Amino acid sequence: MPIKIPNHLPATSTLTNENIFVMTETRAITQDIRPLQILLLNLMPTKIDTETQLARVLGNSPLQIELNLIAPRSHVSKNTPQKHMLAFYQSFDDVRNRTFDGMIITGAPVERLPFEAVDYWPELCEIMEWSKQHVHSTLHICWGAQAGLYYHYGIPKRDLPEKLFGVFQHTVEDPNFILFRGFDDQFWVPHSRNTTVNREDIESVPGLKVLAASPDAGVYAVKTDQCRQVFLMGHAEYDRDTLKREYLRDANAGIPIHLPENYFPDNDPSREPVVTWRSCAHLLYSNWLNYCVYQTVPYNIHEIRKGIRM
Repeated sequence: MPIKIPNHLPATSTLTNENIFVMTETRAITQDIRPLQILLLNLMPTKIDTETQLARVLGNSPLQIELNLIAPRSHVSKNTPQKHMLAFYQSFDDVRNRTFDGMIITGAPVERLPFEAVDYWPELCEIMEWSKQHVHSTLHICWGAQAGLYYHYGIPKRDLPEKLFGVFQHTVEDPNFILFRGFDDQFWVPHSRNTTVNREDIESVPGLKVLAASPDAGVYAVKTDQCRQVFLMGHAEYDRDTLKREYLRDANAGIPIHLPENYFPDNDPSREPVVTWRSCAHLLYSNWLNYCVYQTVPYNIHEIRKGIRM
């Protein structure tokens, strides 16, 4: 089944060229089906890249998805054209009275700042509190995962001695859990971050469970009871060249940065990176949509408010 996205969103032509079934709003209104309502809170500076990456992995499942885009009203995006923001994004005020089957909170390049110093932190806290009663399952990515663990459970982020940058091997610790159903014992995920969350801090909180981790990248996946909250520390949704573009951007600007690990063949940045994480990304997001959202959400979406608790 397709993912339903706004008419003329740049992701439409990209995904169509990749043979991913995309349905625009115009065609979707002719179908008699309740699509899953997924809210994407996009905190990334390159919003078009991020919305395309996530639409790609969400669209590769048998479920029909309707993707709704929001961004903080308290922050003006400097890297995405304002025309694009006005055409495709809403504010939290526009959706606060709705309920959603699922929500994704992305990462953001603000990890060196204390959470409270981020200009949209109060708004993000309001959204995360709202999600407990208005969203069936919320998926947090990278800094969004660190922010969620801090807000909901008081778990701090910790500075790393150097940037964690590259593609790292992870181990599934609970292969029977639905989020990693069908996974191999080991899988690869890209990371790009300067902070982390310690495993002992997570395990000290009742109700949180570590599902996958890496000896080099640390904890990757954490869940709460019944998968109402899922926290992913890496970026399985990244494109082939996302880390390459980040590396070249910083290197060309004279910002100290090491080559991304396990990424360029023979550590040669002139060679095309080999993708080792795509199958993991598609299976992970399909499992989240199927098992954490579709299989357990009420058919009447308005009943979500009655049943959701952290």
